[in-house]
Amino acid sequence: MTNIRPCDASEAPHILSIINDAAQAYQDTIPADRWHDPYMSLDELKGQIGQGVAFWGCESQGSLAGVMGIQDRGEVTLIRHAYVKTELRRSGIGAKLLKHLETLTAKPVLIGTWRAATWAIRFYEKRGFRLTGHQEKERLLRRYWSIPERQIEESVVLSDQPAGIPSPASGP
Repeated sequence: MTNIRPCDASEAPHILSIINDAAQAYQDTIPADRWHDPYMSLDELKGQIGQGVAFWGCESQGSLAGVMGIQDRGEVTLIRHAYVKTELRRSGIGAKLLKHLETLTAKPVLIGTWRAATWAIRFYEKRGFRLTGHQEKERLLRRYWSIPERQIEESVVLSDQPAGIPSPASGP
């Protein structure tokens, strides 16, 4: 049985453990200059939470098995840092988390991931998300994320809006 619930600040070490365990899948996939071990530090996690990323967790057999963040960015909602413990992958935890987080917003939902993480792209596409074009990807990443230029080069954005995300009338 699984239970989806908001995570609280006291769970940061456990959230971090899941992120760093699951992120091992990226080690030989993403460009070497983007990989570091640990993949995320406690300070980085606290920074993400401080920037408004609210983490939700899925418990399986009484233990946190997967996490996924949601971040309100004005016109859109971002799904951030979606990870499931390695030994529990392909058990439906990620799908349950995503489905739940989608119910929390009526805004367009955007998801960024590494271009080389084809398994992640397929996961989101199976759930109705579509890759944006190159120019749209760059516009969205620069507008709604705070990531280095090199990460923008190596990333993709998926959207739940088939027609894309309209450009705001003013500003980047």
